[in-house]
Amino acid sequence: MNAAPETGGLREPAPTVPRRVLLAGATGLVGRHVLDLLLADPRVGQVVAPVRRPLPAHPKLLQPQVDYDALDADAPWWDVDAVVCTLGTTMAQAGSREAFQRVDHDYPLRVGDLARRHGAKAYALNSATGADPGSMFFYNRVKGAVERDLAALGFESFTCVRPGLIGGDRQEARRGERAALAALRVAGPLLPRAWRISPAPRIAAALVEAVVEPVPGRHVVAAAELAAP
Repeated sequence: MNAAPETGGLREPAPTVPRRVLLAGATGLVGRHVLDLLLADPRVGQVVAPVRRPLPAHPKLLQPQVDYDALDADAPWWDVDAVVCTLGTTMAQAGSREAFQRVDHDYPLRVGDLARRHGAKAYALNSATGADPGSMFFYNRVKGAVERDLAALGFESFTCVRPGLIGGDRQEARRGERAALAALRVAGPLLPRAWRISPAPRIAAALVEAVVEPVPGRHVVAAAELAAP
């Protein structure tokens, strides 16, 4: 009987299987950067981006057209390894507290629930500084509640990225935000890192890394870690 060849105790590392990542919110400011990073990343084999309106075609992109108020719980594309969620709106855009709650809490939670049922193990959420389910401020309370409720779904790795004011070119104008961004750009070097602008590309990079190289447990990426140097 021939003896097995000696390897000196070392084993070849197992090949990495490209991940399938679901991106909810691919058309927003941060979501667009996340999509670009995922499509360019060799560690990602396919990106599933549920959308209302079609995105430019890409060999790695699957883009089912959906209604977030009536998601198909049995669709085969829920079978992914991880989820990045950048869904979000403002009170002014939503028009009511109920509508804001639906977009910033109910949609991310429903996406997480369905993906988790189909086997997803990691979830990264674009949240906000001040997220706290016990906050006296409605916005922060909703953001904290969705973090809490997503954590309860039992993902092996769950990451909340909490930017401050997000810097970047939005497709839609947000009243008051441009003035605030301009002021922060001038004062930025004098401010603590946690108060500075959080550039959209840095937020996107944190979200992508959280699901492509997930670390077990619950994690928070604070605004100070996202601020431009």
